[in-house]
Amino acid sequence: MTTLHETAADIRERAILVSLVTDEMKRAGVDPEYSLRELVALAETAGVEVLTAVTQHREAPDPRFFLGKGKVEELRAVAQELGATTAIFDQELSGAQVRNLEEGLDLKIIDRTQLILDIFAGRAKTREGIIQVELAQLSYLLPRLAGHGKNLSRLGGGIGTRGPGETKLETDRRHIRERIADLKRQLKEVVRHRSVQRERRRKTGVTQVALVGYTNAGKSTLLRELTNADVYVENQLFATLDSTSRAWTLPDGTEVVLTDTVGFIQNLPHELVAAFRSTLEEAAEADLILHVVDSSSPYREEQMAVVDRILTELGAGDRPRIVLYNKIDLCTNEELHLLRRDGDALLVSAFSASDREAIGRAVQDKLTGEIRSFAIPAARGDLIALAHRMGEVVEQSVSDDGETMRIAVRLNKREYEVSGYKLQPYAL
Repeated sequence: MTTLHETAADIRERAILVSLVTDEMKRAGVDPEYSLRELVALAETAGVEVLTAVTQHREAPDPRFFLGKGKVEELRAVAQELGATTAIFDQELSGAQVRNLEEGLDLKIIDRTQLILDIFAGRAKTREGIIQVELAQLSYLLPRLAGHGKNLSRLGGGIGTRGPGETKLETDRRHIRERIADLKRQLKEVVRHRSVQRERRRKTGVTQVALVGYTNAGKSTLLRELTNADVYVENQLFATLDSTSRAWTLPDGTEVVLTDTVGFIQNLPHELVAAFRSTLEEAAEADLILHVVDSSSPYREEQMAVVDRILTELGAGDRPRIVLYNKIDLCTNEELHLLRRDGDALLVSAFSASDREAIGRAVQDKLTGEIRSFAIPAARGDLIALAHRMGEVVEQSVSDDGETMRIAVRLNKREYEVSGYKLQPYAL
């Protein structure tokens, strides 16, 4: 039997997608059709051939089979008729439900969380990314060991790294717990190193701008086009996982650091949110967030809501932000008319030089504040240096007696908020 985390390079799975619409989902306003379409995209991203989709409406999930028993029989017949090898469920399943469904359907059973974890496992390239994904996979696996039955035998292969991780972890809870502890120690060290780098940038007065958005909104494309970065770009979900930072020169010559973060998705597994918290915190630490939206998506409002919710969870909900409606070259005139109603947002195409120039100017305007003037004692070199770090010095002169330095600064709002209080006694 093949392993759960084998990808299209190993075998071409033929899958039936399964969605259960419950009363709770209806009350919560969840759009099951949108979620199912997203599951199709996830499956195709993982190299799966989607044969058909089956939906059942129930008051609540069945504790044993998730679906009703009659629906399980119907699904088995459909699978046999189409030659399916896998059933992918749009909701998260318990270990016991996976075991019962596998025995009842004679198919490999995968849920939405497992599918996303598998995609992440294939995309992580850096040491930090690989550690984070393996930690998320093991955290997901540990509470499900008892329930997986024969399905368990395929969960061990390829967990996380598909190399060093290929051991019989499923047979030993203690082994998994030790591995999780070890990964957390490794990740803690990586996070410490990232924090040191972040603090070093902060001390040198480097302004940080973060690209955030729903997966496949075009963040990596924008990073490449704005900074000439050599980053992987593809029209697929989670094309890149590892955050990438590059220097970006704004139209006025100011240099900032632009960071691309991992894309968001609705029902992003909480194991992944926890594991990738250090990476996602790049957004919380940024001086400015560029929220990139796929303007051509019919579900852009739902996607924007997901991004807003996750940013709030990360403590970045109040960070200064510019919304970029990307991919406007794919929009109809009617769609563009609707988007223009959001007067605070920019309508852009990453491939348009004039649009990229407009993004740079908008970032300049957002980062720079009012011009403030200071009269600083010429002997206070520390305060004069601080004034230069506070933003762009637009005018500078020395008093006739040589004892006072007059400096006019177009303030960087974030820098002034952090340490500008030292200059306040010298403000004019």
